[in-house]
Amino acid sequence: MNNKLKILMLEDERDDAELIGRSMIKSGMSFESRRVDTKEDFAEAIKSFSPDVILSDHSLPQFNSLEALKICKQKGLSIPFILVTGTVSEEFAVTCLKEGADDYLLKSNLVRLPLAIQNALKQKELQEQRKKAEAELRVQNEELVKVNQEMDSFIYSVSHNLRAPLMSVLGLVDLASREDMDRGSYFQEYFSMMNHSIAKLDDTLKEILDYSRNSRQQIVYQKIDFRGIVENSLERLKYLEGFEIMQNNITIKADGAFYSDEYRLTVIMNNLISNAINYKDLSKEKCILNISVLITKEKAIVSVEDNGIGIPEEFKSRIFNMFFRGTVKSKGAGLGLYIVKETISKLNGRIAIHSTYGKGSRVEMELPNHIA
Repeated sequence: MNNKLKILMLEDERDDAELIGRSMIKSGMSFESRRVDTKEDFAEAIKSFSPDVILSDHSLPQFNSLEALKICKQKGLSIPFILVTGTVSEEFAVTCLKEGADDYLLKSNLVRLPLAIQNALKQKELQEQRKKAEAELRVQNEELVKVNQEMDSFIYSVSHNLRAPLMSVLGLVDLASREDMDRGSYFQEYFSMMNHSIAKLDDTLKEILDYSRNSRQQIVYQKIDFRGIVENSLERLKYLEGFEIMQNNITIKADGAFYSDEYRLTVIMNNLISNAINYKDLSKEKCILNISVLITKEKAIVSVEDNGIGIPEEFKSRIFNMFFRGTVKSKGAGLGLYIVKETISKLNGRIAIHSTYGKGSRVEMELPNHIA
């Protein structure tokens, strides 16, 4: 120990105090000490001397170690407290340790005293570090609660304050387009461009909502109708450009029931099917989308395969990155596959994409069956 320690001795025998002091000097410890033997002097010394360590005899004429420990507790002090006494039973020693003493040893064997002091000081340092870490964690938790509250407000704003007016604008554009058709269809090209831009913005808002809900909502396990989810996704996406030329093939094989989160599976299928439609290859005779699901007692193996434009080799390592758009044909904000990956991770599943540029892509997923 390089620093000079302040040691407060609660000891009524001067000779014993000197014996303890010599033991510490012999070990090479640098310290200054103060000896007290009454309750009043002990309380005053804690305040004025500010000790680093307290060495306490058990029994004094009008005071004892348990009362000294009680004073330290009442003052909220974490000063290392070591019982140094003449004779003590194992039962009493255990009682002192339970009350807050750091260690105990006998005056007849002071060899371990320097090590006991060092250990007590290290323990105090660890406790202070833990308290500091706990305080920092509380602050972080408070900040996290605040962020979550702000996120809730943001989600509400996106859902109600942005999408609702957007749908109103879309309705007005539709009315104006119909009136224009009655008057000669002079502005249909502009109305089509407006519809396209509004739809693109709405898709981006929906992706933001999907990402937020996946991060924050609890997983709700229920029996899954995979065919129903796929067919509903196709119905929802039938207004995408080029949907009508897609040849969709659905194969579902089930060895029993499958349980998972329906909302998250819907988000996954919506994104993968919309990608297959958006990145179709019009140069091919047929635009094909094959969706297959194999359900076992342990998992569901899902495959979504198309013969679209495929993914260039240089983009494959980044397809799951947030906001990544690998082609000018991309119509979204680059969140689709990122959301798919995050959602599958939330379900403790796995995903892999195999793609050859110019030939097509195949997405393979494994999702655990939570039937239990």
